[in-house]
This record gives sequence, structure tokens and C-alpha cells, in this order.
Amino acid sequence: MKFIKLLPTSLIGLTLINTLITPMPALAKSAKVQHKNQQADLTQLDVIPETAPEADIETEERENLPLEEVEVKETEVEVDSELESKAEDRENTAEVEKDPESEEASKSENEADSKAEEKKPTPEEIARLEKLALADQLYLAGDKAAAVKLYREAKEIWEIESEKSTEKPELAVFSNPDQLSPAGKVFWRNYQQGKQQQLSSKVVSSLKLLTTREPQFLPGHIHYAEALLGYEREAESLAVLNRAVNLYPNEPVILRAKMDADIAAEQWLDASIMARQYALFNPDAPQAEEFNQLAEEYLAKYQSSLRSSITWNAIGNAIAGTVGFALTGNLFGPLSALETTSLLLKGESAVGEASVKQITKQIPLMKDKAVNDYVNQIGQKIASASGREEFDYQFYVVMDDALNAFALPGGKIFVNVGAIMETDSEAELAGLLAHEVSHSALSHGFQLVTKGNLTANIVSYVPYVGNTASSLIVLNYGRGMEKQADIFGTRILVNAGYAADGVRNLMAQLESSHQDEDHPEPPAWLSSHPNTKERISYIEELIVDQNLNRYSYEGVQQHQEIKQLVTEKWQEYEKCLKELDVKSAKSAKQCELEEENITEEEVTEKENIVDTPLKQ
Repeated sequence: MKFIKLLPTSLIGLTLINTLITPMPALAKSAKVQHKNQQADLTQLDVIPETAPEADIETEERENLPLEEVEVKETEVEVDSELESKAEDRENTAEVEKDPESEEASKSENEADSKAEEKKPTPEEIARLEKLALADQLYLAGDKAAAVKLYREAKEIWEIESEKSTEKPELAVFSNPDQLSPAGKVFWRNYQQGKQQQLSSKVVSSLKLLTTREPQFLPGHIHYAEALLGYEREAESLAVLNRAVNLYPNEPVILRAKMDADIAAEQWLDASIMARQYALFNPDAPQAEEFNQLAEEYLAKYQSSLRSSITWNAIGNAIAGTVGFALTGNLFGPLSALETTSLLLKGESAVGEASVKQITKQIPLMKDKAVNDYVNQIGQKIASASGREEFDYQFYVVMDDALNAFALPGGKIFVNVGAIMETDSEAELAGLLAHEVSHSALSHGFQLVTKGNLTANIVSYVPYVGNTASSLIVLNYGRGMEKQADIFGTRILVNAGYAADGVRNLMAQLESSHQDEDHPEPPAWLSSHPNTKERISYIEELIVDQNLNRYSYEGVQQHQEIKQLVTEKWQEYEKCLKELDVKSAKSAKQCELEEENITEEEVTEKENIVDTPLKQ
């Protein structure tokens, strides 16, 4: 346990306020304009006394003139005034037409000021972050009780928490039919009779009622699934087992039944993932070691089956004279069918390594050591709790202010600077990384590769803000995989020592901030995933049902400091893009490289950067 000296509350608040509130360009601009106006007012006051006597003389002369001459003079004055007005209009028009760049620059500056003002935290938000920062210090110092008290004060109570607190406590699970209620015993007896009489309707209806009324009787679910499978109703049988797993994810007897069903269907990877999750999240259980061994055994069988499938596909393609099964596209290739087969046979890590080499050549990355170390430290902590120790996890920070992240096979994770700038705490960023690490740990990306090719599942290339750099990747994993990553990610987030609601809080914040007309589109990371409200709902349910601790370490103070540093780096990068008038990925990487003082020629020679045009 790391002990630290506690700072006074007032000092924490002052530090956070200094971090959160940076000088606004709009305020500085406003001050300059105000000073200029004041000088103009003083000049006008100085001029009035000098011109007043001349005005009096002109008035006297006019009074002594005949009426006709006065009218003529007034007409001349009106004409002169009108001509002067038209001349001024022409000058103003010419000035505007002559300097459209100045107008555009002014417009961009105003938009930037408005955007910065929007992101400025409210006093309430600052107060909440101050409280969380103090709670973090107490937590790290070992005073967990005082820390939890502050965490609770800073976080709102969820509706599902209120509902659960009024519900009756859950009944303990059991396997002995003698413990069934009188009604349950009737259902169980009817099931036995239906089986002897070979009456499928009686068997199915009795077990359905039994598992609905008394789900805590675990053998009921297993018998129900077996009966449906015996009547060749495979989909229904699988649905029964999935429901049982959702109700009792830590009950070995239920998990074994589901793994047996997966093995019968030769779904070795699914069986491996289920065994790994149990061992990972129940390390003190008597069956933990056994399930860990099963996870490795099933994974080995999956890889063996996959190699066989890949080899025969490659032979079939060679005989047919086709080049199918090749990875294509500017991101990963092109690779020939033979090269692709060789790569896939080497496994997930090889695919990830090959992919990351192409990507890092094409997209600009953060080069600041403090930022990269911060993200890598969080990422490695999450990865160590994922259960896939064979992967060489690597974390890259992409120079893009959109909130997005993506994972490649073998533990290669990319996260945008926008994700750092949009999050308020280390726990929120860790939650995002945990979701992406889960995609790697659960072999989601590799499954996409082996089912076709990875580039076919890259659903879009999302242009950087301002269309000034290369594109990032949004992978289409499907709803099932996304839910798996949400749930697995939340569990490993807790195992890594963070508050369980990290990614849930990020989702809720982004969901609420994109409900108005000014922000109609959700961030790329949310737009490529299932319905956000649905995700928030099942993550909250998971946390409450599994009693996962959401009153744990948040990591506010250091995150706010890194967030400010990243914001400054992004502003420098944006300025560079505008100065160079960036139109391609290669040009964007020049801005990335300036921070290390490396010439473009040196890097082009070293990495052979691909000059990919940007989408406009």
C-alpha cells in the first residue's frame, strides 16, 4: 500500500481549480477590445472642445444668410453626407471582399472560444472533483472508511440501487429437491412423470414453471436445457442456459453445463472464455485452479481447430486458383493468400504485430513521454487483470480529439487524446481501456479475422476533427461481443483496483452531453456500439447484482494534470496542422514528429510512411 501525505482540503481545491480553469482566449480578446474602446472615447472627448468654436461661427454665418442660400447649403450638405456614406459603404465592402481569410480566422477564433467556454467545468463539477480528489488521498493513505463516505457523497444514487434496497433478499441456491417449496415439488414430480410417460409437453411445461418460480434450484435449469436439446430445440436449450448463467454467473455447476453445451457445438473459444472468467473473478474458490486449466485446454483446442481450418482453406484456394482469404486494404496489406495464411497460423499476436506496424506508419501519435507513460501505466494494470498473459499489451495515443479507442488482436490498443480530454478521472479512462482490452482478451478481433478478413469488419474511417489528419478505425464487433466486452471490462476494472462504474459514468456523461441540437451526433466510440441507455442499464445491473465496489479509487488529481497537458499538446498540434495546411496522413505526421525534432526525411527513410490522402 502506498502511503502519501494528505494535503489540506483548501490546497486540493486550489490545485484542482488551477488545473481545471485555464486562461480563456476570449477573455483576453475582450479585455483588449474594451481597452481600445476606452482609448477611442478619450480621444473623442479631447476633440470636442477644439471643434466647438468653429461650429459656433458656422451657425452665426448661416443665420445671416438669405433663406434660399441656406436651403441650397443644406442640400449640398445632404448630398455631401450621402456621398460620404456611400463611399464608406464601398470601402467597408471592399475591405470585407479583400480579406476573407481574416474573417474566416476571426470566425474560427470565436468558435474556439465558444467551444472552450462550453467545456469549462461548472462550480458544482469542480466541487465534486475536489471531493473525489480528497477521497482518493484518503483511500491511498489507507483510510478506506472516510474515503468511501466522500465517494458516496460525490456520486448520485442510481434508480436500480433504490429499487434493490426495497426488494426482498435473494434466496440461497440449492440442489436438493427436498428443499423445494410445496408448489416446486409438484412441478418436479410432474416433470418426472412426464419423462416416464414420454410426454414432451408435460416435461417442458413443468420445467418451465419450476425454473420460473424457483430459479434458485439449480438442477432445474440443467434438466430443462437437456430436455429441450433432446427434443431438438437447440436454440431454446441454449437460451435456458444463458439465462441461468446470467442469474448465477459464479455457480460452477451452471457454468459446467454451459461449457458442455459449447463443447458439444465445438465452440471451444466460448468454453475457454467462460472458464477463464470464473477463475479470474473467483480466485479464492476451490474450483478456480481447475477452471483455469480448463480455460487453457479449451483455448489450445480452439487454436488447433483454427489452424486446421485455415490450412484447408488455403489448400482449397490454391487448388481453385483463387486469392481468397487474403487481407487487403491500405491498413493491413495487401497480403497474398499465402502470407495471410502464414500470419493467421502464427496466432493473434502475429496478426496484431503486423497490423500495428501498418497503422503506426499512417496515423499521427502522441510523442509526449509523460502522457504515454500515464496511459501505459493504466493500461498495463488493466491488462494484468485480463487473464491473457501471453499477449504483449501495447498502448498508443492517437492525435485526434474525438473520443474513440479501438483494439487489435494480440493486445494492441489505440486511444485518442480526445478520450483523455473528455474523461474526468483515471477510473473513467481505465474503464474505456478495460473495454478495449476485453476485446483483445476475448479474441474478438481475431474472430473477425478468421471469419473473413478484418478490413471487411472495419465499418468506417472516421475523419479527424477539422478533416486535418488521417483516419481512425471503428470496428464492427456486433452486439454480443460489445456486451461481453462491457461486462468483462467492468469486472477487470474492479480487479485492477478502480471504481466499478468508471466506463458507466463516461457513457452517462457522453449520453447526456449529446442530447441537444448543438451536439446531435454521439462520439465515434458510442456511435459504433449498441444503444447507450441499454448499455448503461445492464452495467448498472451487473454492478448492483454482483455487489461490485463503485466507491473505490477514482484517480482525479493526476488525471486532471495529464488532461491539461494533453489539451496544451493538442492545441500545439492543431496550430501546426493549420500552418502546414495538412491534406494527408504524411503531413499530419510531420506535426507529430516536430516534438522530437526529427526531420521528415529521416522518418520517411526509417519507416517509409504511406502518404494516404485524407477524407474531406
